[in-house]
Amino acid sequence: QVQLVESGGGLVQAGGSLRLSCAASGRTFSGSTMGWFRRAPGKEREFVAAISWSASSIYYADSVKGRFTISRDNAKNTVYLQMTSLKPEDTAVYYCAAGRLTSFIATMSTAGSYNYWGQGTQVTVSS
Repeated sequence: QVQLVESGGGLVQAGGSLRLSCAASGRTFSGSTMGWFRRAPGKEREFVAAISWSASSIYYADSVKGRFTISRDNAKNTVYLQMTSLKPEDTAVYYCAAGRLTSFIATMSTAGSYNYWGQGTQVTVSS
């Protein structure tokens, strides 16, 4: 199985930047698509970004497009989410997820497509 641990969350002012990391372990990580999701207070979990194993396919939610960047370093078994121009509405618990997707474009934004999830890291953006 794959174990995922997020880090890098914290408090930041609006307009600021923050980088989240997701460290993966387990031999089933190879070949996995990685996704970032978030859950704001009182709201359902929503898709943020996804990246394929080779990083040849990347997709962002419209709400973060142009502000967030997802990347990965497979040698380090780590996925990153670089967040810039942060807004108060970005405040949420951020989760990373891993899964082996047969069709990236069709399933990467769906939480049910991912088999493994981290515990989440809190991001708070103040005005």
